[in-house]
Amino acid sequence: MKKILMTAVSVMAISSAWAVVGVIKSNGDVKKGDIKWNSRAKAYELKAGNISLTYNLDKIDSLEIEKPKNFDNLVKAVISGAGSSSVKGLSQIVADYKMLQWDKPAARYLVEAYLQMNQPRKAFEAAQLVIAEDRTAAYKGDMAPAYWQALLALNDKLRLENCLKKAVEEGSRPLSAEALLMRGDILLKEKGEGVENCRKVLVDSYLLVALMYNDTACIEPRRKAMMKCADIFEKIGYNDQAQNMRNNAAQLK
Repeated sequence: MKKILMTAVSVMAISSAWAVVGVIKSNGDVKKGDIKWNSRAKAYELKAGNISLTYNLDKIDSLEIEKPKNFDNLVKAVISGAGSSSVKGLSQIVADYKMLQWDKPAARYLVEAYLQMNQPRKAFEAAQLVIAEDRTAAYKGDMAPAYWQALLALNDKLRLENCLKKAVEEGSRPLSAEALLMRGDILLKEKGEGVENCRKVLVDSYLLVALMYNDTACIEPRRKAMMKCADIFEKIGYNDQAQNMRNNAAQLK
């Protein structure tokens, strides 16, 4: 009897932990409750008191989930270069918030953390947890550029090229800029850092983003492009131009 009671308690604990509180908007109707993603059915399940509802993914207008506790601190650690300290926390968010708004942002920084640790295989595996539920995450959204870096490090050129092609065809303008930057990264890896190749990378990739993607939505890839330009300028002996690029990047808002 005791064993049965313990099992029942365990099941209740698991059941109560399967969802997070949020709001689903569908066809003008708004419902708040405990929300869970059903991977097999590709649908959301919502419980509010005695009410249980199921929403197919294509019927969802919007999903609002409260930000996970400590998310901002975990992200700050990654941005500061201390990604290893955030791996456990970010991994938990990716697992607990599957298709619940915060899995993709958490996965983006988890991938970046693993890249900081020089563990591209783990970065790839972390990204795949999200891509398994939403294939577009490989070429749309904030996680995509970090995922591409993992593919580049793993020399998975076929998968990488497919992602870049889709990003240009279907992604946003900022992701198109990121795809162009990745073209330069690929060229550097494949053909080295000789002067001629560095010039080609500048002209065909980094400078294009730095100079042509000057709309507000592209501030982040443009800043990244300027820093990449600065690094290349230094490699070919143009130190003044490198410093100018770094100054311009710092002034972007």
